[in-house]
Amino acid sequence: MNAAATMLADASVVAKRNLIKIKRVPDLLVFTTLSPIMFVLLFAYVFGGAIDPTGGGAGYREFLMAGIFAQTVIFGATNTGAGLAEDVKKGIIERFRSLPMAPSAVLTGRTLSDVVNNVLVLVVMSLTGLLVGWRIHTSFLEALGGFLVLLVFAYAFSWVMAWVGLLVPSPEVVNNASFVVIFPLTFLANTFVPLDTLPAPLRVFAEWNPVSAVTQAARELFGNTDAVASAMSASPAWPLQHPVLYTLIWSVVVVAVFGPLAGRQYRRAASR
Repeated sequence: MNAAATMLADASVVAKRNLIKIKRVPDLLVFTTLSPIMFVLLFAYVFGGAIDPTGGGAGYREFLMAGIFAQTVIFGATNTGAGLAEDVKKGIIERFRSLPMAPSAVLTGRTLSDVVNNVLVLVVMSLTGLLVGWRIHTSFLEALGGFLVLLVFAYAFSWVMAWVGLLVPSPEVVNNASFVVIFPLTFLANTFVPLDTLPAPLRVFAEWNPVSAVTQAARELFGNTDAVASAMSASPAWPLQHPVLYTLIWSVVVVAVFGPLAGRQYRRAASR
């Protein structure tokens, strides 16, 4: 068996170990989904009528769901950092180091297991969206593409959180630090409000914010850009005119940068 196949086999074992943890502690999945469900209900029924100029908020609910999806999978990436920080704190990383396994398998397995977790969360979120009036207006393959774009971006972001999780001393620090960064990043975007409502400097930042691109990509692939949503979110900026391409470029760059950084920090964390 070559090195790549060995690494993938080891990574699958690590991923299975992380998924078994979710099975044994289902509260992890429950509380991961409760927060976005609350966001859907809050924005759809409390703010929807005010933001949607047609009244009633029906159009805004379709505008909203892609933003909720993007925010949810990005926040879901914090599980990668928190899980690795916990493993370092408990000495589990040291045990992995003593086993005859590829060092990169621990990080790869951790990030892949969180993709599975995000899939489960997206299923729950989709059902919630259908209940509040969200609909997909494109083909099955286009809709599948929308979910894949979200998952690819979340997977790339999980490598950032893997680096952070190995850098800080505890899971609590990961959660606090990620909240400070991710919360404004997901709100200074077209996730919940149209970009034309933002002041000029913030609008420029939001147009080039990769969170705006992945949100816009999902909207287009779900067919949620017509009527109210189209009028509210139109932008001449290149990232929002080519959101899928821009999202994929960001994803490749993030993995290329933070993959090696996380691997280097893993070796340091395991030896301390």
